Amino acid sequence: MNRHAKGRTPRRPPKKPSSTQKDPVGVYCRVRPLGAEDEECCIEVISGTTIQLHAPEGFKTNRNGEYKETQYSFKKVFGVSMSQMELFEHVAKPLVDDLVHGKNGLLFTYGVTGSGKTFTMTGSPGQGGLLPRSLDMLFNSIGPYQTKRYVFKTDDKNGMEVQSEVDALLERQKRENNPSFTKPSSSRQKLDPEIADMIKSEEAYKTDGVDEDSSYSVFVSYIEIYNNYIYDLLEENQEDAIKPKPPQSKILREDQNHNMYVSGCMEVEVKSAEEAFQVFWRGQKKRKVANTCLNRESSRSHSVLIVKLAQAPLDADGDNILQDKNQVTVSQLCLVDLAGSERTGRTGAEGTRIREAGNINQSLLNLRTCIEVLRENQMCGTNRMVPYRDSKVTHLFKNYFDGEGKVRMVVCVNPKADDYEETVLVMRFAEMTQEVEVARPVDRPICGFTPGRRHRNRAFKDELTRKLEERGGPIDRDVPFVINQLAHSLPPLPSCELTDPNDDITLPRLIDALQNRHRIRQMMIDDYNNAANRMKSMLQELDNIRMSKDELIHEQNGKLANKDKIIQNNKAELERLEKKTRMQEHKIDILQKTTKIYEDDKRSMKYELETRDQRLQRELSDKKRMEQRMHGQVTDTQYKWEKECDRRVNAMQLEMQNKLWVKDEKLKQLKAIVTESKTPGRPDPPPRQTQTQPQRPSREERLPAKRSASPSPAPTATPVRPLHRRSRSAGGEKWVDHKPTSSLDLGTVLQPVLPNAIQVSAASGKALSKCDRYVLTHQEVGSDGEIQTKLVKGEVIQTRGGGQSVQFTDIETLKQELTTVPRRKRKSSEGAPANGDGTDGSWTDVETRCSVALEMRAGSNMGPGFEHHGITKRRKP
Repeated sequence: MNRHAKGRTPRRPPKKPSSTQKDPVGVYCRVRPLGAEDEECCIEVISGTTIQLHAPEGFKTNRNGEYKETQYSFKKVFGVSMSQMELFEHVAKPLVDDLVHGKNGLLFTYGVTGSGKTFTMTGSPGQGGLLPRSLDMLFNSIGPYQTKRYVFKTDDKNGMEVQSEVDALLERQKRENNPSFTKPSSSRQKLDPEIADMIKSEEAYKTDGVDEDSSYSVFVSYIEIYNNYIYDLLEENQEDAIKPKPPQSKILREDQNHNMYVSGCMEVEVKSAEEAFQVFWRGQKKRKVANTCLNRESSRSHSVLIVKLAQAPLDADGDNILQDKNQVTVSQLCLVDLAGSERTGRTGAEGTRIREAGNINQSLLNLRTCIEVLRENQMCGTNRMVPYRDSKVTHLFKNYFDGEGKVRMVVCVNPKADDYEETVLVMRFAEMTQEVEVARPVDRPICGFTPGRRHRNRAFKDELTRKLEERGGPIDRDVPFVINQLAHSLPPLPSCELTDPNDDITLPRLIDALQNRHRIRQMMIDDYNNAANRMKSMLQELDNIRMSKDELIHEQNGKLANKDKIIQNNKAELERLEKKTRMQEHKIDILQKTTKIYEDDKRSMKYELETRDQRLQRELSDKKRMEQRMHGQVTDTQYKWEKECDRRVNAMQLEMQNKLWVKDEKLKQLKAIVTESKTPGRPDPPPRQTQTQPQRPSREERLPAKRSASPSPAPTATPVRPLHRRSRSAGGEKWVDHKPTSSLDLGTVLQPVLPNAIQVSAASGKALSKCDRYVLTHQEVGSDGEIQTKLVKGEVIQTRGGGQSVQFTDIETLKQELTTVPRRKRKSSEGAPANGDGTDGSWTDVETRCSVALEMRAGSNMGPGFEHHGITKRRKP
């Protein structure tokens, strides 16, 4: 079995109030007058519900250095000229009315130290605060209906018991005779001059609608919360001059109705406002007060005055209190004077004062945290746990925020510039507190007895007294006098003195007189009984008539109540319909605005569609013209390529003829060599060089080499604007010879000769700016394993941005073949039949292949797709 920790209450689901109606926390603001006229004021009262804060000189609230003015709204703002009576009428008077009608209330003052919280709550002679005025109004309302002392008796569990008149009398006698009990102070005693004349007689208030069929009794308790500990200020401690005993702290407990109370706290029954305030002042003198740099009498603790009002209905006869504990209603009003928040740097606190200030600020911070969590739960629909237990202040008053009564807060502010920063924080807390809603307390059930019992009982006694006066009967206040008159109205007794034992005259005479008196007395008793019966019948008739009238009035009240309910329902329905109408009008406005926006969008989209249609028509017409133009260009290009193909076919035919001629010449030379006679047995002498001039080639041999028949690809370079070139006679073209460092020197005979060239290993803008042409030497290994050297040539063009760009125009390929490397292609002599000697074919083939030379000028415009043919060399004989 799990046991709960000691001193902690087991968790339970929160108690839901039966009433769904909620009221926001009433927050009021009171502005204290400035101490000196020349002081700077940072608060301005704009209206009865709004104040404005001005940043003092030298205080910047924005990063851009501008002064910021902020407005805060309250339920009511009390300026400097507002009196204590006006403040009480708006703030505390409704709470006292609820107290008399069996509802709870909480009123606390909040603000910075030195802002006038204690003055607002207590006041001064001639200017009573909220506390004395509340007590005065309470006793003015229930004064005639109070019970005698000790009829109501408190128990130790926050409950109330009812005693009979006899038990209450015995309790009073016991306390009066026992010196250990504190005797209650009488209202006739002389009051302390500091609290005398707090309230003027013309400023007295009284509650309307007090239940006359109930009896009331007021109990007062006064505690303080110092360093988060609760102390009873009314507790009588035995003073010991040698070793004083420190006060014992009290603990909070929860009663059977889940209400928090201070266990072991002394509750004093008071019968007048003067006596109640006298008890309060006795505890006020024990409250922790200290002198700081900001306040001469700074409160170092939170003080709480709890005013309990016990009321119970009278019995059916209207004479005595109903002896039923369940019929007792206990309501309470808590008047809280919170200590002011302060900064130790400004108050100059040291030692104990610093600890007190820290505990005060921490408790106020916990109160602010609870308010924030309550606000978040109500506005956002969350279910966060409210940390009431973090502080004694919030733990004691958690029932009020859970819907056990009304909550009012008076925010006291000091308009001087030194308190501006603290005042801003106080205003933010007050603004947040106004958004918290507290469930409205439920009205207490009405007792089932006939109302007006006390009044009828009093009327009966008055009527009985009047009848007795008419008949000369006894009256309660003149009972001895009536008895004397009644005794004198009887016949006088004769002399009863006996002088002789044999006297037979005195005793019979006395017996006759007594019998006569007895007869007269019996007649008077009969007359009294008859009169009493007639009076009783008359009263019964009057009571029946009154009962019928009461029933009629009750019936009419029921009808009125039904009518009122119907009216209220109609009003609620009207309000709902008006609200619905306003909502529908708002929706109509929104729909009209939306329709207007859609129409504008429709017009703009229609215009855009028309514009796009026109643009599309233009594009289609441009496309058709472009197609026609391209069709013409394609036709022209096709015609040009047909002519080019014919030309290349003719060139190929001519080239083939040249090749056949070359082969014929080779065959002739070979035949001439073979047919030469050789002398047998003698080695052939080496051929001698003849001085004969080489034979001039024929006309066909002198023909230049023809271009390859394969079509060359069209240049794809971007057309650029042709630039003006210097004349070649002015010094010729300059070249940039770009040879990477990885190039190999092959040592071949054929090398590109570039006069007036700048050799670089990496291209740079500086070198390109000085030259007109560019050549890049690139080496790579071909597919047959031989090294190929490519010369990529181009023109240097100046760009508009001031730089240089290269447009490549030509590629030349230089290829070197080694005899040691096996050839992949078949030699031309391999296919010829062997003629007995296999050496002639190889050298003849080499000779034949070397008989053609390649020649190309630097800067040739021939593309990489063309073959370069040279003039056939003439062989030496």
